[in-house]
Amino acid sequence: MTSVVESLPTLPEQRCPVPHGQPKHAKSSDIDAAEEFLEQFHSETVPAETLDRRLQQVRHEIDTTGTYTHTLEELEFGARIAWRNAAKCIGRLYWNSLRVRDFRHVSSPSAVAAQCVEHLRTATRAGKIRSTITIFAPDRPGRPGPRIHNEQLIRYAGHRTAGGEVRGDGRNADFTDHAVELGWQRPEPAGRFDVLPLMISGGDQQPELFDVPRDAVHEVPLVHPDYAWFAELRLRWHAVPAISNMPLEIGGVTYPAAPFNGWYMGTEIGARNLVDADRYNLLPVVGERLGLDMSSERTLWRDRALVEMVRAVHHSFDIAGVTMADHHSESSRFLTHVAKEERAGRRCPADWSWIVPPVSGGLTPVYHRDFDEPDPETRPAFLYP
Repeated sequence: MTSVVESLPTLPEQRCPVPHGQPKHAKSSDIDAAEEFLEQFHSETVPAETLDRRLQQVRHEIDTTGTYTHTLEELEFGARIAWRNAAKCIGRLYWNSLRVRDFRHVSSPSAVAAQCVEHLRTATRAGKIRSTITIFAPDRPGRPGPRIHNEQLIRYAGHRTAGGEVRGDGRNADFTDHAVELGWQRPEPAGRFDVLPLMISGGDQQPELFDVPRDAVHEVPLVHPDYAWFAELRLRWHAVPAISNMPLEIGGVTYPAAPFNGWYMGTEIGARNLVDADRYNLLPVVGERLGLDMSSERTLWRDRALVEMVRAVHHSFDIAGVTMADHHSESSRFLTHVAKEERAGRRCPADWSWIVPPVSGGLTPVYHRDFDEPDPETRPAFLYP
């Protein structure tokens, strides 16, 4: 999350997935994983119950049911540590402030969708974004939990045109096609910023679709501090980056639906989402409106257009009163986080290629140092689909 999530700010951008097949048969919880987690929980907190007694309870529960139930305190701790362990996220300084919404009793697609919408509303707070996670029913032996197939709770559709181009977000073209196959009606006319429906399956059932109400999608129109023509491009972006297809694993228990958000870092929108060639590909448009010499790469027209795009994003979020980080400040804060972790005697794994921002990387302090290599077996963790 940068949570600075695209901050749970910054988790990775992947090809927008299209669900294939059904979830694997849910397995029994691993007692070793449970014990390791509980030992960590008791070493970093002060529970009312002793570790020995809690381990005895959990072993008995796993022996009799194949799994166990986390206490609310364990759930909150596990979710926050999963963020702390997220090696591709630059915004981990704020890990301990993550708000945890416990909806483990919810498993039906319609109820999951309703709480996803409520998640967006409560996390947005009129632009004062709060890092939030909503945790739904876990996988249990023979009874898989619900799945949210969207990459994020809010994503813009990619509409394929007769000419083979994509109107909207090219990243989501496959997902959009699948939603149409399931019955989603494309808006008429198809736009560049049409919010996709939530695609949710209950257990091993086929996915169902649920529209996201407009009042739950806080969007920021993009303007530039110096160029009035920028508003004519009619660009916008949503305020809350809520990742929704990464299962959360805590102590051998998997929560397949656990959407979480932080807040955006400006480069995520201005230097990736709107400008990647397979997304909105807007650098040529901006370069032309700026009157740049685009005859050669050596004129650095892309670099100049990119900086102005990021400036527009920051300026727009600022005047709209919506929380957003910048890559210079967040890089310094990440090193503060690293230092705090080292003082606590903990490793701070980080994927350098994700921590260094896509704009002016060499000007940020994170560029000039190495980090501990991530261990894919580290838990608690958010798992990649």
